[in-house]
Amino acid sequence: MRVEVCVVGGGPGGAAAAITLARAGREVHLVDKATFPRDKTCGDGLTTNALRRLSELGLDPSTVASWFAVDDVLVRSPSGRVVEFPMPRGRGSYAAVARRVDLDAALLDVARAAGVKVHDGHALVGVDGVGRESVTLDVDGLGPVEATYVVAGDGQWSPTAKALGLYPNGYLGEWHAFRQYFSGVGPRAERDLWVWFEPDFLPGYAWSFPLPGARANVGFGIQRGAKVATQDMKDLWPELLRRPHIRDVLGADAAPEAPHRAWPIPARIDTAVLSGAGGRVLFVGDAAGACDPMTGEGIGQALDTGIAAAGAITDAGPGAPAWAAWRYRRDVWTTLRRDHQMSMLLVRALQHRKGARAAVRVAGVTPWTRRNFARWLFEDEPRAILATPRRWHRDFLDRDGARHFASSDRIGVSRR
Repeated sequence: MRVEVCVVGGGPGGAAAAITLARAGREVHLVDKATFPRDKTCGDGLTTNALRRLSELGLDPSTVASWFAVDDVLVRSPSGRVVEFPMPRGRGSYAAVARRVDLDAALLDVARAAGVKVHDGHALVGVDGVGRESVTLDVDGLGPVEATYVVAGDGQWSPTAKALGLYPNGYLGEWHAFRQYFSGVGPRAERDLWVWFEPDFLPGYAWSFPLPGARANVGFGIQRGAKVATQDMKDLWPELLRRPHIRDVLGADAAPEAPHRAWPIPARIDTAVLSGAGGRVLFVGDAAGACDPMTGEGIGQALDTGIAAAGAITDAGPGAPAWAAWRYRRDVWTTLRRDHQMSMLLVRALQHRKGARAAVRVAGVTPWTRRNFARWLFEDEPRAILATPRRWHRDFLDRDGARHFASSDRIGVSRR
C-alpha cells in the first residue's frame, strides 16, 4: 500500500496530526495496535491549552460520555493549608476531565470524518526500509505500507523509534504515575478538582479529578529517583488513601471500581529525538517526550506536537524532508522547549516543603492571585510566555477559555 502520510498511534498526538493533514488535502492512513475504544492509563485532566486545541480540531464534548467541566481547583500545601482557586466563569472552559477511553475514541471519529483512513487493530511490526523518497512500514494485517512521511505518535515505548534504532537504551521516563477509578465519592470529590502536595514525595503530588456520576480519577505521581522509589508506589497507595485529609475528600462510601494502574511519564522534550529517517519520520506526543515536567500533563503537548508536525509536512511537501524536520524542530524548541525549561525551574522549588508551602501561600494571597494561578496552572498561557515574545498577543493574560466547551458541557452533574 502506498500512502502520502502514515500516522502510527491513535492517541491525541497522532489523531491531531492526522486531522490537520487530512484537512490540508493529504492522504492519511492511521494505524494502531489497539481496537478503539480502548483504555489508556492517564490522569484524564484537560488543560485550557488542550481544550482550545480540541475545539479547533472540531471535537464535540457531547460525544465524550465522561466529559466533566471543572470550575474550581483546590490545592493543599505540605503544611495542610487548603486554597481554592476558581476558574473564570462564563468565558468558556478552562479545565475539564474526560476518560481517555472515551476521549481518544471520539477524537478518532473526528479524524474519520476528516477523511483519515483509520486502521485500528493493526500493529506496527517494524520498519522494512528507509529510502530517499519514502519509508516502508511493516504493519500487521496490512502488509508493507510505503509512506512519504510517517508521524510516530506511538507512545513512551515508541515501536517506530525502536525499529529505527533511535530509542535510548534503558529509558524509563522522568516521572511515574499511579491511578485508580473510584465510584461513590463524596460531594467535594464529585464537584471539584483536588491536588495534594504530600511532603513525603515532593515534588510529586496526589490528585482527585471529578467524573460524572459521583466518580473520580484518583492517583499520585512521583519524580523518578526522588524520595519514593517507583517499586514502592503499590505499597504506598493504600496508606495514601487512608490519610485523613484525602479520605475526607473522597468520602466514606468511595470504592475502587477497577484495578489500579501505573505508567511512566516522558518529559524530555529538550533532549528527545524529534525526527528520523532523514526527516521522513517525525515523533509527537509521548514518543517525543513532550509531557510537562512539573505536572506530568501530556495531552495538550501531544496535540501541540501533532499539529506542528502536520504543519511542517504540509509546508515542506514531499521533496524536502530535511526541511520538514528542521521546521518541526524549530517550532517545538521555540515553544515547548522553553516551557519545559521553565517547568524544570519550578520543579526545583517544589522539591522542598518550604518551596511548595510558599508557592501555595503566595498564590492564595488575593482573589486576583487565586484566579490567575488557576489559569497559569492549567496552561491558559504557555509556561514561558514572558520569555517568548513571539507568542504574545492582544489578549495576553486575559483570554477566554475554549469557547466551544462552555461550563454547561458538564455532563450528568448539577452545578452548585
